[in-house]
Amino acid sequence: MTLAPEKKTKKPKKLSMKARYEALTRGLDWEPSYVEKSEMFPHLDYEGIKIHDWAAWEDPFRLTIDAYCKYQAEKDKRLYAVLDGFAQGQGHLGLTDASYLNAMKVFIQGVTPLEYGAHRHFAYLARHFAGPGPRFAALCQSIDEIRHMQTEIHTLSNYNKHYSGFHNWQEQFDRVWYLSVPKSFFEDALSCGPFEFLIAVGFSFEYLLTNLLFVPFMSGSSFNGDLPTMTFGFSAQSDESRHMTLGLEAIKFLLEQDEDNVEIVQGWIDKWFWRSYRVTALVAQMLDYMLPRKVMSWKESFELYFEEQMLGGLFEDLAFYGIKPPRHVEDAIAEKEILSHQVYWTLYQFSFAAGFTTSMPSEEHLDWLSAAYPDTFDTHFRPLWDKEAKNIAEGGRHFAPGLPQLCQVCQIPMTFTEPGDPTTFAQRESQFEGEIYHTCSNGCQWIFEREPEKYRQAWLPVHQILAGNCGGSSIPEVLDWYGLQDGDSGEYLGSRDHKNWMAWQGEAAAETAGPSTDETTKAGA
Repeated sequence: MTLAPEKKTKKPKKLSMKARYEALTRGLDWEPSYVEKSEMFPHLDYEGIKIHDWAAWEDPFRLTIDAYCKYQAEKDKRLYAVLDGFAQGQGHLGLTDASYLNAMKVFIQGVTPLEYGAHRHFAYLARHFAGPGPRFAALCQSIDEIRHMQTEIHTLSNYNKHYSGFHNWQEQFDRVWYLSVPKSFFEDALSCGPFEFLIAVGFSFEYLLTNLLFVPFMSGSSFNGDLPTMTFGFSAQSDESRHMTLGLEAIKFLLEQDEDNVEIVQGWIDKWFWRSYRVTALVAQMLDYMLPRKVMSWKESFELYFEEQMLGGLFEDLAFYGIKPPRHVEDAIAEKEILSHQVYWTLYQFSFAAGFTTSMPSEEHLDWLSAAYPDTFDTHFRPLWDKEAKNIAEGGRHFAPGLPQLCQVCQIPMTFTEPGDPTTFAQRESQFEGEIYHTCSNGCQWIFEREPEKYRQAWLPVHQILAGNCGGSSIPEVLDWYGLQDGDSGEYLGSRDHKNWMAWQGEAAAETAGPSTDETTKAGA
């Protein structure tokens, strides 16, 4: 009896990276059998966008979930090693000054909640896009955003042990007046359709706002001794680079699908450029006024990251599809000389009702501003601070006693001036159904008049205070409703942060100097 020769079984062929990626993303898609696609994906038609081929979506980063998680875990290990070393080594004492942390209070109050909002809505898009490519991209970005929120909280929680103003940022985001600026921006985006949200966040928020925040400002954090913030900032920026690429892919995908999409996308770019630019007003004053040790001015950052990289690069690429630079972009360029000064002057006057403190710039700081803004600062803004120096010398630190008028769209106090004329306040009026609405600029007026039904519903903090919906009619009642504690707001000099800082620096100096002569003599005796 002879045995039949054994058949050799072929080993399964190893998939290439591209084929494996296709199997783990596109290969998981399916066609519905018992419902119509319009029922399964009900939000894709009402914006007017036409999609003919979802498979045309190109993914610039072909990451699968396992590779993505491994990549992010490595970054987290490095970040948390820095956080542990900083906390154990009392690194907060190595900051240039405790006043630096006012910028980080604005960050955790105004930016961290936006990360969580982005996480939730990208998870929503991962369910509601009909194509597997954009669904998977939205899923990965959703995971990115929740990670950013968590690492920002963990990084800044160390300062909560030693300084005021970090304790209830979530409540402040929902209630405090100046935080309605980023909050209204993101709620505007969240209430859009899925395709407009992609433009609002994937393009405008990532390209303009986070680029100007996570690169120059995080460099400023490092320059001021805040290694953990610099580390989480650059850790997040590597994700933001991917997000910007995906945002650009989203725009190109929409434009290539149908010619009718071009006009719609152009309108969204016009709108969300200006909405995002107005939020950067907070970043502008952080760079120029809240960093004790300066790294670069707002003007320099704007010229590099917006004018050179976006206008000189991105929009030249999009011109192929018929996309033009954003409407009102010239107004933004004209403001680069004055934006940060106007915003900080407003916050300085109203910081008695804010979750941070302010102080008058030192002479050295004023000289730096004069050098950074030679054409405008000495003419229009240094005289304000010279007058304030006299007020302080006479015991009259300046706070504005009333409530400011807010823009109906961006919700920033009406502090901006006419394009090309820093001496005249800009104020626009629009009528809708018998009511007059005020806006701060040509851009905000255009946005309001494009969608008045939406912006008439804005929750304006000043109006709500006057209506008695913010804890009461007096300042102490409103501040209590905000959740602010004694020492969180007002003047920095003499605040709780300043007193603690001076005490800790005194102790550190004493430890460095060693025991006094008397103590040494006693020890020897």
